[in-house]
Amino acid sequence: MKNQKIWLVLCAAFICVLTAPDSVFACACCAEPGTYRISARKPDNYQFDLLSKMKFASETELYMTEAGEDGVKGLDQIFQKYTSESWTAESISFDLTNSFANKTWKLSFKNAKGQTGALSLPIPVSMVNFAADIHDGRIGGGGGPLLYKEWRFKGNVGSGTGFFQKGIIAPTTYFLVFQGRGNNCDNAEDFTHWRVEINGKKADYAFYGEMNAGS
Repeated sequence: MKNQKIWLVLCAAFICVLTAPDSVFACACCAEPGTYRISARKPDNYQFDLLSKMKFASETELYMTEAGEDGVKGLDQIFQKYTSESWTAESISFDLTNSFANKTWKLSFKNAKGQTGALSLPIPVSMVNFAADIHDGRIGGGGGPLLYKEWRFKGNVGSGTGFFQKGIIAPTTYFLVFQGRGNNCDNAEDFTHWRVEINGKKADYAFYGEMNAGS
């Protein structure tokens, strides 16, 4: 009789586990209200795996201010193709293809005039991983606040071709940021937007865009 009671208790516990809501298990990744974390460290294998899955959307924009061409350095070949009257959202949009292999991003651009250029961005030794509760009331799937996240990479540009080539003189640096929302566990689909700045003696410009929804 005693063994039968033990068996019934074990069966009941097993059924509870099977029927428990997903949120019970998801809370291992749930953030707490007021979460704020930032760290700088060498990317690990898990982060490299996520980076290989994160794809840029097929369109990107050149970041522009009211200064227009005067606020951009190193892309003279592009602006020679346009007059000031034609600087519209379409005229500074680019088709984009990207890859991440051998710990290097390769971003290839093509504009409406058929001009092309590519940037090679080797991953730096250290990355910054930032996440914070921004107190906007949004809740993650398993409970807890939906965090605002950034992965930040700052390193030296490996090379520039096409309309980038004349502006890439060593050392020219890049600052690449992936932005998104998620819980305490990082996933490729958390990151929905990106931005890259290029800075050097003959270069000063930035591009931004969305991540592919399938990432």
